[in-house]
Amino acid sequence: MRKLGCGFTALLILLVGIPIALALSTAARTDATAAPQPATVGKVSGIPQRMLLAYQNAAAQLPTERPKCKGLTWAVLAGIAKIESNHANGRTIADNGDITPHILGPLLDGSGVGGNTTVYPEGNNRAEGPFQFMPATWTGSGRDGNGDGDKDPHNADDAALGAAVYLCGNGRNLTDRAQLKAAIFQYNHSDAYVADVLSWIDRYSQLGNGTIRIGANATGNARAVITSALGEQGTPYSWGGGGPKGPTKGTCCSPSGKSGASITGYDCSGLTTYAYAQVGISLPRTAAAQSQHGKRIPASRGVGALKPGDLVFFAYDPTSDTTIYHVGIYLGDGQMVNAARPGTKVRSEAIWDHGYAGGARLL
Repeated sequence: MRKLGCGFTALLILLVGIPIALALSTAARTDATAAPQPATVGKVSGIPQRMLLAYQNAAAQLPTERPKCKGLTWAVLAGIAKIESNHANGRTIADNGDITPHILGPLLDGSGVGGNTTVYPEGNNRAEGPFQFMPATWTGSGRDGNGDGDKDPHNADDAALGAAVYLCGNGRNLTDRAQLKAAIFQYNHSDAYVADVLSWIDRYSQLGNGTIRIGANATGNARAVITSALGEQGTPYSWGGGGPKGPTKGTCCSPSGKSGASITGYDCSGLTTYAYAQVGISLPRTAAAQSQHGKRIPASRGVGALKPGDLVFFAYDPTSDTTIYHVGIYLGDGQMVNAARPGTKVRSEAIWDHGYAGGARLL
């Protein structure tokens, strides 16, 4: 498409398939001029809801623009926008999709800024908007995604639909990995860029066709806690790391001698502290102390007594809360999300078959 990459860093998201879903609107608008409906859109950690709506609407509208194109999902657009602008995080996104202040790449004048050492043929132009279109590319691919009669690269709906059109070309099949790679490479001629975008597409694609699978009967605050924790998957384990506002550098040292002082991430109780803080619940800092909050669910009742959103504990002696050393968040179907140990990343997995010490229900 153009230029150097201008990626940002942000929270990882890799959501897993566990029964029942939080629906995300994927229905096409029958009236192209109809106002977007943010209330119909679910929440994905790290993506402003208004941007998520733009990605979904673009995917829904694409058949009218490129009827031969296959496999252009909102996750593909989210993967591009994640690297290009971190989903316009930090900007104001109006109800009509207009983004302020504008997102502008560096001048492509060969100055070396941002790795640009070659003068772009357009002269001192720069990439624009959440999808970082060059003006010449936008002239051919720009679309009016929100039906207001204007084609603006600084509008979320217009830019998302324009990116969808550009990626589809004359009718690519993006379900084919090779064609998807070719489309991304065309967007930015960098193998590293393609790899980065693909990794995010794969993560977002775990949501499936418009659903976040998060556990049977998860509603309200339980759903919000689970979604917040799942949104941190891939964040490094850091002994002593994490708090109500997100990942932090940890301390020294874990029982195995591993220091978290140079690692920004979470330990087990740091992750649960963060997830519950998102619904206004303050937890103490250690797993053992957290076990004293809410309604205790004894291990003798088995995993079947847990509900999605419950804290789940592990102990050296499952009959004694004073020996609790680990905590996660129950997802349903015998699964939990947790920051397991040094050298790992936040992940979802089956509840461990050793040391299960019951749970606690705070919601």
